[in-house]
Amino acid sequence: MREEIIKALEELKTICMTKQNRNKFLSIESYLCKLNNGEVIKREKILKNNKDGSAVVVYPITEDGKIIIAIEPRVFTARTVGVGLPAGYIEEGEEPIVAARRELMEETGYASDDLINMGSFYQDQGCSAAFNHYFLALNCKKVGEQKLDPSEFIKYVLVDNNELEELLNNGYITGLNSAYLIEKGRSYVRRKK
Repeated sequence: MREEIIKALEELKTICMTKQNRNKFLSIESYLCKLNNGEVIKREKILKNNKDGSAVVVYPITEDGKIIIAIEPRVFTARTVGVGLPAGYIEEGEEPIVAARRELMEETGYASDDLINMGSFYQDQGCSAAFNHYFLALNCKKVGEQKLDPSEFIKYVLVDNNELEELLNNGYITGLNSAYLIEKGRSYVRRKK
């Protein structure tokens, strides 16, 4: 694996965690739900920052065929740092494609005028209304710098297809959203050749 990736993985690894009093980013609403058959079931709904948590995931490919990956803290995973694709929450009233462009720009400084909708799926329909939207971004160009939120720490790296495959096969890309979109994006690109 390339030294740049190893360095980013090490830099963003969690070394200590201290449990805090509950913060208000995540909350749970409880419901009694009456079904058409007359039965009543209890369900709980997860909210993120008092919103449903709908998000976008972007599979960015540069003009010269490199894939942009994001390395960031994922403190509750085995490695405490994750490798995946750029992604982020959709703002109130924002269209998913607009959110995809914004997140790509904020997290990497790259832009694309060629975004292809690859589908939308619930994150966890058992306890969330979050609906994720997946986009393939072709011909990405560097147009600026990262513009991360104060609590975001993201290193982006350009990799080739062999390096991406190595990250997948060696268990570095373990987030389902990224793994799913990579496979779906690869299939789309193969069909278009």
